[in-house]
Amino acid sequence: MGILDFLTGEFIDVIHWVDDTRDTMVWRFEREGHAIKYGAKLTVREGQTAVFVHEGQLADVFGPGLYMLETNNMPLLTTLQHWDHGFKSPFKSEIYFVNTTRFNDLKWGTKNPIICRDPEFGPVRLRAFGTYSMRVTDAARFMREIVGTDGEFTSDEVSFQVRNVIVQELSRVLASSGIPVLDMAANTADLAKLVNTAIAPKIAEYGLELPEFYIENVSLPEEVEKVLDKRTSVGLAGDLSKYTQFAAAEALGNAGGAGGAMGAAVGAGMGMAMGAQMAQPGPWGAAAAAPMAPPPPPPMETVWHIAEAGATKGPYGRGHLGRMAADGSFTRSTLVWSPGYAGWVAADTVPELAQLFTILPPPPPPGV
Repeated sequence: MGILDFLTGEFIDVIHWVDDTRDTMVWRFEREGHAIKYGAKLTVREGQTAVFVHEGQLADVFGPGLYMLETNNMPLLTTLQHWDHGFKSPFKSEIYFVNTTRFNDLKWGTKNPIICRDPEFGPVRLRAFGTYSMRVTDAARFMREIVGTDGEFTSDEVSFQVRNVIVQELSRVLASSGIPVLDMAANTADLAKLVNTAIAPKIAEYGLELPEFYIENVSLPEEVEKVLDKRTSVGLAGDLSKYTQFAAAEALGNAGGAGGAMGAAVGAGMGMAMGAQMAQPGPWGAAAAAPMAPPPPPPMETVWHIAEAGATKGPYGRGHLGRMAADGSFTRSTLVWSPGYAGWVAADTVPELAQLFTILPPPPPPGV
């Protein structure tokens, strides 16, 4: 065996990559001295792209398939090397395999609150988070802009920059959407489309795309949520005076046992005695009665939002809806929503709103 035959056998003639990880985006084929045999076979599987870099310059890009590395399918590299068809020596070059499949379940979220102007609550601070998927669409641009000479590049190394782009555009979309905070949950899909469309050009500059983008939640600060819960509780309570009486009775009942019953009896006796004293003239009688306590504040009016033609309107009070019912712009089948309701319901299923239609005649039967 001659020395040339020995050297020819030393160089590898099959080049391929099988990825057993879930986060590797780019892997460099390792070979001593980066020597690739002329005529070697290159296998590129589905979901992969092979990128050849020769002396720091991107030479060729191969999609899925089986290739013989020779002059007829490597014209650019052949020009760089000044090969002829009889040249059989190995050449020194780097081969990078780029994973073009989707990288799923990547997380994003706002580090700081986004200040927005809400039509109902005024200025509010919002936080949001969700998931997205990412994949390489232009392997050559991805190598030039992001990877460089990294021999094993993972999705974590680029996801931080992608999250920054997402949060920047999300802040702009939320601030300019004009959607009330209470209606955000019903419009997250539309907001996600707006954000993904806005960030697509910037992501494309990296050779990437986001085939899926989801907004899982848009939330208020914890202290604001507590105030909102109290407001909802007041709305559910209805008549505050009756609610106060019920709470007092429940507290007496929770005293428990004979002691609780005795306390209730003592309290009742004291109340009767004080009532008898107040009825007599004198310093403790009716002539010197203490000023009457002011009446409790009226219950807060329930406000309603209307769904119409794919958009929400409101909030409206009951009086406003009554005028709309009179002119026909608010009907029994109109979908309405108010804080405390799980979803949109027809107007005539809400007792408070159904009364607005009792003075109006029902629609005529078909065919009349």
